[in-house]
Order: sequence, then C-alpha cells, then structure tokens
Amino acid sequence: MRTQRGACFRTLLLVHVPVAFFFTAVSSQAGGSSSSVVVAAYNVSAPARSQVVLQCVSGRMVWTRDRLMDRQRVVHWDLYRARPDYAMERIADMFSAGDQRIYNSYNQGRVSLSHSAFKDGNFSLVIRDVTMNDRGLYSCNLHHHYCHLYETVRVQLNVTKSRRKEQRFWDGQKAVYVVLLGSTVVLPCVNRRSVWTDGGSEEEQQVVHWDHQLPGVRHDRADRLVDLYASGEQRSYGPLFLQRKMNISLDAFSQGDFSLTISDLQPTDRGLYSCHLHHHYCGLHERREFQLNVGPPPPPQTTTTLPPKALPNADRDVTKAAPPRVINVILPDQRQHFLLPLGYVLTCFLLLAFTSLVIILVTRRRRSREFYPQSSIRSNRSHSGSDEFEMDVTEVTVPTPEERMLDYKNNLLKEKVQMKTPKVIDLDKEMERFWK
Repeated sequence: MRTQRGACFRTLLLVHVPVAFFFTAVSSQAGGSSSSVVVAAYNVSAPARSQVVLQCVSGRMVWTRDRLMDRQRVVHWDLYRARPDYAMERIADMFSAGDQRIYNSYNQGRVSLSHSAFKDGNFSLVIRDVTMNDRGLYSCNLHHHYCHLYETVRVQLNVTKSRRKEQRFWDGQKAVYVVLLGSTVVLPCVNRRSVWTDGGSEEEQQVVHWDHQLPGVRHDRADRLVDLYASGEQRSYGPLFLQRKMNISLDAFSQGDFSLTISDLQPTDRGLYSCHLHHHYCGLHERREFQLNVGPPPPPQTTTTLPPKALPNADRDVTKAAPPRVINVILPDQRQHFLLPLGYVLTCFLLLAFTSLVIILVTRRRRSREFYPQSSIRSNRSHSGSDEFEMDVTEVTVPTPEERMLDYKNNLLKEKVQMKTPKVIDLDKEMERFWK
C-alpha cells in the first residue's frame, strides 16, 4: 500500500519557496519522543534597538477548529470500467461514525466494509459471488478533511472461469487479482496509522512553541520562549523583561500566523530561533528556523537648523552691496566621471587650435615680407616721425673699361634685337614732327 504522507509534506514545502536558504531534514525534539521536519530556514539581520518579526505562517487546514469530527474522516470505493465508455461508478462509502452506504441496489448484501474499519485501520472491500460485471480498476480513497490528508490505493480485478488461472501479483503500479467466477474476494486497503483513530481533545493536540538557541548551544539545551495552544492558553518563559519583548498573536490558530515579534533588539538576542508546529492527533511535526543577526544601532538622526532668512521690508538698507550669490551644483558620481574626460578633450582641442592659428599667422607674415620687401620698408618709414629723415645710401662704384665695353656690346645686341622686331610707326606723330 502506498501512502501520500510524504507527498503532503512536499506540498507544504512548495508553499514556502521564498526563503533565504531552503532544506529538508529530520531532527529529534528536545524530549526525543517525536521527530520534526525542518521545512524552511531563514537568515534575518536587523539593527540593534529596532523591532523584528520572525514570520512563521502555515495555511494548512490542520490548524482550523472544526468540531464535526464524525464527517471529517471518510473512505469510499470507486470502480473504473474499461468498457464500454470507461465510466466511473461509486461502489460504497463509510464515515468514521460508522455509517455505511452502498450505492447500487445490485450490490446490496454482497458488497460490504468492516464496521470497525476506523478502529483497526482495515478498509478492505469484500465482494461475494463475483460476476463478469465486477471486472475493472478499483480505488480505495481515504480522506481526512480535518487534517487535509488524501490517500488512494488501487487494485485491478480480473475474473476467470478456470481455477488454474487464479493468481495475485504486482504489476509495478498496482495489485492485480485474478479470481474465479462466483467466488468471494477481499480487495485489500489497509492503513493502521493513528490518524484514523479517535484522539484526545482538540485544544490539547494543537500547540506551537518558540525556542532560542545561542551560538555554541546544542538544540536539546535551547531556551523555551513561549507556548501557545489552540484553546488560547499561552505560556511565556524566562525573565519578565524577556516575556514583554517577545509576543505571539492570540489569533494565531484562526489566522494560521504564528510569527514572533521581538522588540528592542539587543546583541544578546542573536542566535537561532525555531518555530515548532505540532498537531499530535494528525501526526504533524514541523519546524522553521531563523538565524538572527543583530547589527550596530542606526546613527541618530541629526536635525539641521536653517539660518534665519531676512524678509524684504521698508527698513532694509539698500545702500549696502548685496553679497555675491553662489550656486552649488552637485552632480552624481556617474556624471562627474563622464564630464572630466570630456573637459580634458575640449581643453586639448582648444590649445591645439590656438597653436595652429599662431603658426599660420607667423608663416603668412614671413611670406609677405619675402615677396614685397619695398612695402615693408615703406611701412617702416611711414611709422617713423616727421622730424626724422632717413636716407638709404648705397655704395657708388665707378665702372671699369671692361664693364663699359660689356655694356656697349649689350647695347649693340639690344639694337639688333629691336631691328628684328617689327617697328610700329605712328604716321600722325611723324607728320607733326615734319611740319615742326
């Protein structure tokens, strides 16, 4: 028989996903009589002198307070036929109060369950005078609505006419029974867990308690802080100042919130806090752990007083010069990192442009002096005063006979060149000369 108790705990683990770190483990309680499952663990840090809330929330149905215990536990058998339309048929059901109901009149008197099923945990279905119509897949469904537990056991029933073919085996998923036609068969469904037996008072079965474990202290020597029962009874432990700073809401069981509020945190409050949820009747034992770290207190808030501002009025002295106004611009760090390199680039660019301009102006001035030396001399003379007189005296040399001969030869050559070129004669000018 397969149970779904582990699946129920796994479902609870999925509800508490947003945790600092998450693990599943089994550890013994302080008394050693029962075990608890650690479903969640958290790291919590808070400054000293502040208030912190260690949230321990469980939204399971087990924490509701329902007095109708006789209708909360039920078992029912269903049949899934392979032919013709794969329909499901309810065979029988039974409540914990002992009421048993058979749905089909054809099954009256030949299908039954034990009246002590909820006491001994045996919910097997007895079928007498098996027929071919009884073939199919049977499912035994166990429900505990109060504890939010659901379990299912499946059995495959086949009918044969040959006694040699009778057998029972496991096909890997379910039990298979091959029975002789007309015989009696017992389809097994056994669950002897204490959850199906009657328990004590509801208020005594549900309890939550908080423990505090200092660094270096074992779990079995942890200090008990507070106990809270479903009846509303609350017990606090330790000195009076410790009881006043640690509180749990009295509506915890109705809201499913068992959080612990710690006021005025001190360095001595650090350590491992554990929230234990127990429902002895349903066999539920869960634990949530909180590692609390207490940091330094926050700095005191200093109130800055602004200087008094002078309001404009008629008595104000307007002859005094107003002080210069300074505007402080505070840029974020990212903008400063961006503007500093940009300023360096712009400065280098302006310096390079100024240097290039000076070089171009000097070069152009030198070239103008080389091509126009007389203009430069005249400009220098024009800048001189009217009372001064400057004279450029050049050295006069007397030409030698050889130079004169060379000059003469050059004149002859010049005349020869002029004779070769066509000479333009102005007749008007020649007639004027003739008449004169």
